[in-house]
Amino acid sequence: TAALSPFVATRRIGHPYQNRTPPKRKKPRTSFSRVQICELEKRFHRQKYLASAERATLAKALKMTDAQVKTWFQNRRTKWRRQTAEEREAERQQANRLMLHLQQEAFQKSLAQPLPQDPLCMHNSSLYALQNLQPWAEDNKVTSVSGVASVV
Repeated sequence: TAALSPFVATRRIGHPYQNRTPPKRKKPRTSFSRVQICELEKRFHRQKYLASAERATLAKALKMTDAQVKTWFQNRRTKWRRQTAEEREAERQQANRLMLHLQQEAFQKSLAQPLPQDPLCMHNSSLYALQNLQPWAEDNKVTSVSGVASVV
């Protein structure tokens, strides 16, 4: 019954893309000499972008094509952007660690130093108790005796 069904598709023989033209072969990677790379790096350090006339002059001096110099500079700028972004991120993380450390130090110092007595709080037992309340210190218990608060 499956052979009589109008919805059964006939199978095609072969790969669906076999009639396409074969893809072009990539050029092999060009390897530059150390002298060429050194000169390109020196120029890049001074100048991140080249005008077409500057690029042509540099290519001729280094016995390279204009396209090779152009591609090298494009790739080098990409590498430079990635490196500077990584350096900025490392600096940001270092600054965050330093700030956390300084905040912890300041907090520890604030715990070690007694609070200065406020003259207004000295005469009002409720304000005196609030001034000396340190919720982070577990061993301090505030008690009030005859209208005058004391920390035990």
